[in-house]
Amino acid sequence: MLLEVDGLKKRFGKRVAVDGVSFSLDVGEILGFLGPNGAGKTTTMRILAGYLEPDEGACKVFNIDVLEERGRAQTRIGYLPEGNPLYGEMTPWAYLRFIAETRGMRKDEARTAVRRAAQDARLGDAIERPIETLSKGYRRRVGLAAALLPEPMLLILDEPTDGLDPNQREAVRDLIRRLGQERAIILSTHSLEEVAAVCTRAIVINEGRIVADGPPAKLAEGHADGLEGAFKALTGGQERVA
Repeated sequence: MLLEVDGLKKRFGKRVAVDGVSFSLDVGEILGFLGPNGAGKTTTMRILAGYLEPDEGACKVFNIDVLEERGRAQTRIGYLPEGNPLYGEMTPWAYLRFIAETRGMRKDEARTAVRRAAQDARLGDAIERPIETLSKGYRRRVGLAAALLPEPMLLILDEPTDGLDPNQREAVRDLIRRLGQERAIILSTHSLEEVAAVCTRAIVINEGRIVADGPPAKLAEGHADGLEGAFKALTGGQERVA
């Protein structure tokens, strides 16, 4: 099993943000991570990526404990946070080289990794243009390329298509589908249409707990308005925010 998550709990003061989250994920699965605002999705994803420590529980990537061997685990993980910050004056090539070298790659190794990640993210000629001149769609691709640099087997993507126009969204969705054939992907999104179109599985989290886990079509069964109706029923009609 590529990813094993067992009993994650995280509190911020008196508020319980994540309350006993457990699931597993294997290669070839694209998991849609859904829930209303404040449900605990982003907190869980940050824990899985090794950027936040839980109060209780464990998560392992290929049996490597993310908490005990963070550096080693993160070589298997690619993380695209929501609103991923970029250096606008740099070109994607320079930015990706910088990220590769901060990961400890040698110069020749970094060049190879940047070429591969840029190709996977379909950056094309945009790789030589200043990031500040690129469309939002291409800026998201730069962030995705950065997540792909270590050739991760687990990709954690927080709102990868947020703010993109329909054509840009479809291009990124196609990229996620292709990448998901050889990796495991966790995808947070506010778009149930995106989950139905891209994901092989969906988890709904509410008040820090998993309330549903299964194929999107299965979750939608028995609801007149499909996945939308299932989401409302599972979360008490709360607003859908990733």
